[in-house]
Amino acid sequence: MAVELGGRPGERLCRKLNLAAGRTRLLGLMEEPPTPERAPRVLGVDEFAFRRGRRYGTILVDVETGRVVDVLPDRTSRTFAAWLTTHPGAEIICRDRASAYTKAIKEAAPATLEVADRWHLLQNLSDAVEKTCHQHRPCLKKHAERGGDRPIRLPLVDALPPTRIVQRVLHHHAEVTRMVAAGHPLSDIARRLGLDRKTVRRYRDTSLDHLLDSARDRRPEKLDAFKP
Repeated sequence: MAVELGGRPGERLCRKLNLAAGRTRLLGLMEEPPTPERAPRVLGVDEFAFRRGRRYGTILVDVETGRVVDVLPDRTSRTFAAWLTTHPGAEIICRDRASAYTKAIKEAAPATLEVADRWHLLQNLSDAVEKTCHQHRPCLKKHAERGGDRPIRLPLVDALPPTRIVQRVLHHHAEVTRMVAAGHPLSDIARRLGLDRKTVRRYRDTSLDHLLDSARDRRPEKLDAFKP
């Protein structure tokens, strides 16, 4: 139960089965699996958050089997390069766009083929499509008003009441804009607002209209009629 469910879910199941085992005891029963001496042929690497915006680690996966190979305590190039040096054998490394991982690969495994993972490719594509749609929103609206064989129905986002996420975007954008104008560096802004540096950079470099459109688009919509 500890391996499959983790701490709190495992504790809830134990309670239903009348087993005296809390989350701390369940997690204490788990043992770290042995790390293979050689890296898998296709190694997947990505960051994850121990605590979002504060502390990150690196997860290494055998892409062909889907099994976790190892977990690194941070996401620095030095730590990943040291792991690659002591665990040779990777022919292909599937990674996200983090520059730290690229630097580590070039230092410790320069002959390895680097590929972008599918999730980040799809994310980059969807971001590009979304950005293009936002840029062409006026002409889409004009086409819809002009009519046609299949008129385009645009959501009336401006008429919707503000949600908590919209209010949060407005607050963060105002704070980031104010602190950037005051000369604060990104790291200082991220620390003061409790945000990741990437998030602060996005608020700095993205227009408020685009940020609000993205926030409003997260509302649940009735899309069943459009699924086909």
